[in-house]
Amino acid sequence: MTPIKAHLLQLLIGTMLLASLIYLLREFFPGRYIHDKVWAVLLFYSLLTAVTGVVSIHFLGKDKLNSVSVILGSAVFRLLVSLVFVLIALWGGDENILWFVVNFFTIYLLYLLFDIYSLITNLRLHLK
Repeated sequence: MTPIKAHLLQLLIGTMLLASLIYLLREFFPGRYIHDKVWAVLLFYSLLTAVTGVVSIHFLGKDKLNSVSVILGSAVFRLLVSLVFVLIALWGGDENILWFVVNFFTIYLLYLLFDIYSLITNLRLHLK
């Protein structure tokens, strides 16, 4: 299996597990703790992680010496696009901004950890 397919398969499995966890949390803890826009955030991060992962794996395959630059560039790009997403999502105003931000950055950190783990594991395979 190619590294890109493996990354996308792991991403799909991780996203399904996270979606299941969010669904269960919404069912067992109804109320304001899980924001209504959490599904949009989850879709946004799954697509962003897929795009940045594929691009990073492509660049890691071309030049192994710039691996730190590729991973750092991917993380910075993800942060900037995430900030733009937050600004757009909160532009119209929302009564539950605190929980949106908490949910958003929790999902952000989980996908960031996934991306770093996936890219470092992939990088280790390329260096051997």
